[in-house]
Amino acid sequence: MTDKPSPLLTVENIEVIYNHVILVLKGVSLQVPEGGITALLGGNGAGKTTTLKAISNLLRAERGDVTKGAIHYQGQRVDSMSPADLVKKGVVQVMEGRHCFEHLTVEENLLTGAYTRKAGRRAINDDLERVYNYFPRLRERRKSQAGYTSGGEQQMVAMGRAMMARPKMILLDEPSMGLAPQLVEEIFEIVKTLNEKEGVSFLLAEQNTNVALKYAKYGYILENGRIVMDGDAKELSENSDVREFYLGVSDKGRKSFRDVKHYRRRKRWLA
Repeated sequence: MTDKPSPLLTVENIEVIYNHVILVLKGVSLQVPEGGITALLGGNGAGKTTTLKAISNLLRAERGDVTKGAIHYQGQRVDSMSPADLVKKGVVQVMEGRHCFEHLTVEENLLTGAYTRKAGRRAINDDLERVYNYFPRLRERRKSQAGYTSGGEQQMVAMGRAMMARPKMILLDEPSMGLAPQLVEEIFEIVKTLNEKEGVSFLLAEQNTNVALKYAKYGYILENGRIVMDGDAKELSENSDVREFYLGVSDKGRKSFRDVKHYRRRKRWLA
């Protein structure tokens, strides 16, 4: 019997409040093991992005605060650390919506990812080459203004910029949003390769439950700011409630979105 990987990240019973009034997260707890891919699943407004921003300490910029609980990374409490210091420790967030500096070129965007490092020019160039090997399309567009690239290319820029920081963990927020299925598979295959070949751990916030559970090893499901279910990714993908509420499939066959959306959840689902 093999030991479980030690947790790289531990979120312990956190509560998040915006504007000192609005309670968004209500006792969220989760773990990401060293070298793991963990999925954070749920519909729009469930609290996925807020959870990632609580971990990366970006909440304060939006008048949000972790008012209860604790966040530990590599055994050290980090919820009072600055976002820049957390990046230096190896935690990088790729924001929802493929945020790029639109007026900069693709290569200039990538170089901004290395701003916290003290590496020399040669090491930076080696890392640029590494990013271009993962994303050959970015090599072709390296001198193009990022604002004029496609949505898929901008997602690659955002991920490549995160890779330039040499992270141990990437918090990836809705990477499939607005992308064609073929591009989604391409992005997730790169996530898998980074995880397997370079040991980067991932916490993926995704509405696309099907693809997230295909690549993740473990998953948590958020509903209204609470974790309502967690487990091995394969077990979750075979769970009848998950299949019905998130994949649109029941034991009686595929349900329409309207049926799923308005389905009255059984009491045990939210217990």
